[in-house]
Amino acid sequence: MTKQTEDRIPVIVGVGEFSDHPKELTQGLEPLDLMMEALKRAEQDAGGQLLKDIDSLDIVNFLSWRYTAPEKQLSEKLGIAPKHAYYGPVGGESPIRYIHEAAQRIARGESQVAAITGAESQGTATKAERAKVELPWTPFAHDAPEPLRGSNYQKPMAVKLGVNKPVTVYPFYEAASAAHWGQTPREAHRESGELWSRYAGVAATNPEAWNKTAFTPDEITTPTADNRLIAWPYTKLMVANPMVNQSSAILVASLAKARAAGVPEDRMVHIVGGASAEEPRDYLDRDQYVESHAQNAVLKAVMALVGGSGKAFDAIELYSCFPCVPKMARRTLGLGADVMPTVAGGLTFFGAPLNDYMAHAACAMVRKIRAGTKTGLLYAQGGFVTKHHALVVSKEMPAEPIAQSVNVQAEADRARGPVPNYVTEASGIGTVESFTVIYGRGGEIEHGVVIIRTAANERALARVPANDAGTLAMLMDQDKTPVGAKGKVSTAGDGVLEWKVG
Repeated sequence: MTKQTEDRIPVIVGVGEFSDHPKELTQGLEPLDLMMEALKRAEQDAGGQLLKDIDSLDIVNFLSWRYTAPEKQLSEKLGIAPKHAYYGPVGGESPIRYIHEAAQRIARGESQVAAITGAESQGTATKAERAKVELPWTPFAHDAPEPLRGSNYQKPMAVKLGVNKPVTVYPFYEAASAAHWGQTPREAHRESGELWSRYAGVAATNPEAWNKTAFTPDEITTPTADNRLIAWPYTKLMVANPMVNQSSAILVASLAKARAAGVPEDRMVHIVGGASAEEPRDYLDRDQYVESHAQNAVLKAVMALVGGSGKAFDAIELYSCFPCVPKMARRTLGLGADVMPTVAGGLTFFGAPLNDYMAHAACAMVRKIRAGTKTGLLYAQGGFVTKHHALVVSKEMPAEPIAQSVNVQAEADRARGPVPNYVTEASGIGTVESFTVIYGRGGEIEHGVVIIRTAANERALARVPANDAGTLAMLMDQDKTPVGAKGKVSTAGDGVLEWKVG
């Protein structure tokens, strides 16, 4: 065992969450004020005065409102001047990354008290915009750079066909992975519903959750007027819900500082370690859609921290923007279909404050460990199955100092197969690699989109027009996957490739 001094041992000491349900739109709090409330709650939770001593501040990127240098504005509100003050890029993995990096800074002796915080007021902001109500918030910083999202990195044809948003890209992984596992679409859909129902059940008991309805699997997967199909096979209750007003804060301190501040020992949670890796930003530049090599590498690395088995985790939070993500993750972890995948409730039911959900999951995990759980896994993801970060936390102090090198990109890259050449011109026969069908708000089919492989094994995107009922029916057959099916490729009058079964 390597000797660790108390001022180099990072511990999570306080967590705070806040949900804003204003009676009047203009009473809704903006993200800066939501973060202040969460930070105050985190300090109160710690049981010691820590906010004034923050020397490291990380703010999760928010999309509901735009500020100029929010890290400086929040520091001023707190009356602090942290050595490290960072407002990061878009990414659902970022809260876990920031907690991990804060722990590493403490281990290096560069910090004693770190805060990680984030907030979204998308619910209020969207309602105000629709009602044309001006909010009494800090003026929207139009001069601040617009955050880059996953859609910024996609090919023009993906944008044209509408498969450049999370809700229309993740279905490609859903269909391809289910076929790879030998499931019929019906079986895969049933697994998604049962898994999502478990998230809903946890949210129903979480006082911080936005939606506390314990939906059944059938309620989640069955399309209705209130649960419309968005992109096959995902209904509204199978995707993240960003229309929330929520904030969170996590305080990480050195063991020495925590004790000096009077934080009770039973409030402290240790940070064991973690791992990170990424996929190519453009999903059309990946080798396949049946799994994520980056996800696999990250999860295998954190399993190694607990003896090599996913069953060694007493509690887990598997990122839940769309069902395919935790379905892939639980298989890599070696866990069964009956897995309890969450401690917080998931992005559909707990709520999805965009990039900040995993900070709320961390808060829930801390409470779980304080209540007696020994070891927890927090697995986060950002982009389009793009950025992956996992963190292991424990009631017990780890035997070794937290590692400074956590990138497992080399392992992910070694597993990657040849990437097919992407083309925009093709003819002849095309084989389905994956697909989705995009729906309008009224429940009508807009069109289908198929990722095809040509006779030369090149990759292309092809449209299935809304009036091609036969091909669409084949794609959405619940008893037989269309992955691997062959069809004819042609070029439409607008220059877009189209695919037709037969």
